[in-house]
Amino acid sequence: MQQFMEPADTLDQKTADQARAITSLGEELEAINYYNQRMAVAPDEELRKILVHNRDEEIEHAAMLIEWLRRNMDKWDEELRTYLFTTASIVDVEEAAVEGTADSPSSEGSLGIGSLR
Repeated sequence: MQQFMEPADTLDQKTADQARAITSLGEELEAINYYNQRMAVAPDEELRKILVHNRDEEIEHAAMLIEWLRRNMDKWDEELRTYLFTTASIVDVEEAAVEGTADSPSSEGSLGIGSLR
């Protein structure tokens, strides 16, 4: 994965750091995919346990990078607050966000009828 699409010397430090984080996140996701596939077919139980452990470590790294991006790059916080830890259909959550409805179906236990306050 190419880290910079523009000449590195033309990017400010914040943009360069964001590019590094995004590139690293892609690499972590790729590693998660590799380990997940390998553990799914590993015939040796001890090897499978090691691969599961390695996959889970990569998931931790990806989560740390996502949190860094949430704190350091515009729009991440807003989007993660919209979609993460919801129970409704992800498509329904997106449609409610696009429509700008105040009571999105993402709220735990919400019937979509508004606040009772």
